[in-house]
Amino acid sequence: MRICGAVLALLAGALGPPAAWAAEAVAVEASPIALNPRDPSQSGVGSLRWRGGLQLRSADRRFGGLSDLVVSPDGARLTAISDQGSFLTARLVYDARGFLSGVADAALRPLLDPQGRPLEGKRSQDAESLAKLRDGSFVVGFERWHRIWRYAPGLGGPAQPLAPPKGLERAPDNSGIETLVALSEDRLLALTEETAKKGVAEGWLRVGGRWKPIAYRLDGRLRPSGGCRLPSGDVALVERRYEPAAGVTARIRRVPAASVVPGAVMEGAVVATLARPLAVDNFEGLACRAGTGAETLLYLLSDDNFSADQRTLLLMFSLP
Repeated sequence: MRICGAVLALLAGALGPPAAWAAEAVAVEASPIALNPRDPSQSGVGSLRWRGGLQLRSADRRFGGLSDLVVSPDGARLTAISDQGSFLTARLVYDARGFLSGVADAALRPLLDPQGRPLEGKRSQDAESLAKLRDGSFVVGFERWHRIWRYAPGLGGPAQPLAPPKGLERAPDNSGIETLVALSEDRLLALTEETAKKGVAEGWLRVGGRWKPIAYRLDGRLRPSGGCRLPSGDVALVERRYEPAAGVTARIRRVPAASVVPGAVMEGAVVATLARPLAVDNFEGLACRAGTGAETLLYLLSDDNFSADQRTLLLMFSLP
């Protein structure tokens, strides 16, 4: 008996994705680290107060390359993307002081294409930016093959392509949308890393389903690599410079909400700069959530590039 391809596709949809495409548990070791290994008593940098940090390791070859993250409003859950084509989910653990102390229940799930298939090849898999919308869906920005895809809450379904902003196709292969920030129900900020003209990074603001130009003023050799919306409505951006010979520097800037409008050139005040001997690596992810009282909690995540010379760091700070 012969069954046509359309019938097989319907059967596959009814039965759901293969088990191999579902989330799989992954063992992740979380080792506490100090903000300053040379002076463990250091409790802050710039305007940020230290709330704990971890170095994450796993023997699973799929673990690494984490490029951005989202943390749930209660701080209990982390969702991150890997530039090798997967989502990482985990439960965050805190000590009695409320300091970050570990991760648990980690799992990896493949990013799927619009046909519901796992992504194959670096050009397809290179996810670099992540934002969560108010309806619970996730938006992912990719490099090399520049595009923006949306995933339903739960992450298990196929991607839904979003129309990309005009001009994104001109971005260099490895310098596309590094930053995605969900601002409100229908506003999404996207910034490139290296597509710069006259000292500003090119970006777009999606309002009502349409992309409009916006830009970000650069300062020195650091480039924006991640961001999040603060509870106040302002935008926090992480900038980084990663040069193996010169070392790593990261900087957090705060951009006023009033300046995040179409056609603007956004500028941000420096909140903190991280450089050696502080715990610093190739920071590409930044997440924000409201803490107790008026404080805001920030989470920084680094991309180890699957290199033995780099680390996956997850740091937590409070911003009074």
